[in-house]
Amino acid sequence: MVKFCTKTCLFILPKTSYCQLQTQSFIPFSVRQEQKILESRLVSVLHGCTHINQVKQVHAHIFRKGLEQCCFVLAKLLRTLTKLDVPMDPYPRLVFQQVEYPNPFLWTALIRGYALQGPFMESVLLYNSMRRQGIGPVSFTFTALLKACSAALDVNLGRQVHTQTILIGGFGSDLYVGNTLIDMYVKCGCLGCGHRVFDEMLDRDVISWTSLIVAYAKVGNMEAASELFDGLPMKDMVAWTAMVTGYAQNARPREALEVFERMQAAGVKTDEVTLVGVISACAQLGAAKYANWVRDVAEQSGFGPTSNVVVGSALIDMYAKCGSVEDAYKVFERMEERNVYSYSSMIVGFAMHGLAGAAMELFDEMLKTEIKPNRVTFIGVLTACSHAGMVEQGQQLFAMMEECHGVAPSEDHYACMVDLLGRAGRLEEALNLVKMMPMNPHGGVWGALLGACRIHGNPDMAQIAASHLFELEPNGIGNYILLSNIYASAGRWDDVSKVRKLMRAKGLKKNPGCSWVEGKKGIIHEFFAGDMSHPKSREIKQALEDLLDRLKYLGYQPNLSSVAYDISDEEKKRLLMSHSEKLALAFGLLTTNAGCTIRIVKNLRICEDCHSVMCGASQITGREIVVRDNMRFHHFRDGRCSCGNFW
Repeated sequence: MVKFCTKTCLFILPKTSYCQLQTQSFIPFSVRQEQKILESRLVSVLHGCTHINQVKQVHAHIFRKGLEQCCFVLAKLLRTLTKLDVPMDPYPRLVFQQVEYPNPFLWTALIRGYALQGPFMESVLLYNSMRRQGIGPVSFTFTALLKACSAALDVNLGRQVHTQTILIGGFGSDLYVGNTLIDMYVKCGCLGCGHRVFDEMLDRDVISWTSLIVAYAKVGNMEAASELFDGLPMKDMVAWTAMVTGYAQNARPREALEVFERMQAAGVKTDEVTLVGVISACAQLGAAKYANWVRDVAEQSGFGPTSNVVVGSALIDMYAKCGSVEDAYKVFERMEERNVYSYSSMIVGFAMHGLAGAAMELFDEMLKTEIKPNRVTFIGVLTACSHAGMVEQGQQLFAMMEECHGVAPSEDHYACMVDLLGRAGRLEEALNLVKMMPMNPHGGVWGALLGACRIHGNPDMAQIAASHLFELEPNGIGNYILLSNIYASAGRWDDVSKVRKLMRAKGLKKNPGCSWVEGKKGIIHEFFAGDMSHPKSREIKQALEDLLDRLKYLGYQPNLSSVAYDISDEEKKRLLMSHSEKLALAFGLLTTNAGCTIRIVKNLRICEDCHSVMCGASQITGREIVVRDNMRFHHFRDGRCSCGNFW
């Protein structure tokens, strides 16, 4: 008597039923071979099915060939139905229920279907039924159950499944089960548990390492991610990409570029995901040298902006943030395919450079295509209106968003409108708009109002905005500093003292002003306010003094209100002279050739005094000076700024 394992399918004569074959004692080898070929063909056909009607035709053929009890073929049938998003009830469930002796793989196929589609608990109930019937699980059973726990974000259930993998035996050391356990713990927010699973795994592959690297990057712990990455024996493109994008997403662009350079040196191929990550890093750093280099790498990798809309859209954003809106537009013009992200990136780019007319013209061009604007598009055009003082046009756009384009205004769009009204000095209208919002205003809305109060010197309304911000963003130090500066400008030093006392009580420390400028050979030089540790500090100080002396002959006087401290005028002048953007400007004048554009990036908003100095410097040196602060771009030419002093 031949014994058949329940884990494999029986070999069946073409016109003989499964039950009849159970009573037969011998099956010729040639018939078994024929049966194998038939089953393999059916599985192959199921693999290529793209519609449920095709699956049903194959299912009918399975019946005609007497394979309605063959677990091997039916498991593939269930997996195909799952892939096509066919609900588990009733069709796949009925297929399963009609099998007299389902094997572990068929059980797992149904468990997996519920794990992917839901209800997730049904997969657990099926597992319990399977165990009650004495059917032992396979590794894929546990990976399916763990995916259900991940989807439900149920870490307690996940721990129970984890226990099962150990108790049943043999699965605690399974590579695929281990990787799925790491993924489950990470998705459920238990990164430490995921790392312990990793530490206890006997075998690991690149997925084991990369899952944890990505998880640490997401929570901002790039030190732990880097340590894991360095320990990874064989680094593939996915692992390298995880590090590049991790650093970029955590606002550490220098490290992102360094990792990408190492990736290139190692000869690892790149894809559009890697490129988008490193392009984002270039955008944050604002360095033209890296921007052009990354574009060349994209071209050489076959992901040039002309043919790849994803990379092209990212490059538009990068060039705009590197201060070269002209290069951004050249990329846009040459793109063979454009989508809403391409248009939105270009519109936002024009807006941040103060080119409101160009932004509105491109928006009108977009409306003539089949591409519909989205929420980012409207943020771009509303920002353009705000930076140019186009109040009426901005109000019209805001009114037509939902009515004409189906884009419901979000908190971000209300923030743009508050900024638009506030910059124009219509503070009461801005406050009334906030009160009329159909949703609770977020920090960006109140922040826009607070910023407007700074521009127009309204400490009373600033106090209203700041009180809401202190609730929404209790550790947002910028809000405290801005309110303190508004009080200082109004001479309300007692209120300044109260705000600073509150900051000390919360343990908040002001971020030092920092600016960086690109020197020769593309090297980035960083300057902090008041820090004279640069090797060329003596020359920088002398060049800055000479520049200020020349500006004074043209009528320049230090804007002492830019210093929010109750100190002597001489001390205020000393502090103003050591602002980071002034140090970066002096270094740029010293180290770059005459006629070259000086590009400066600053982590905070440029102050009024530095803005005045940049205007004057552009006039007496004949240089174009481009400053990107944390709000927008300023292009200084011939003594004027592109913002028209409306910033």
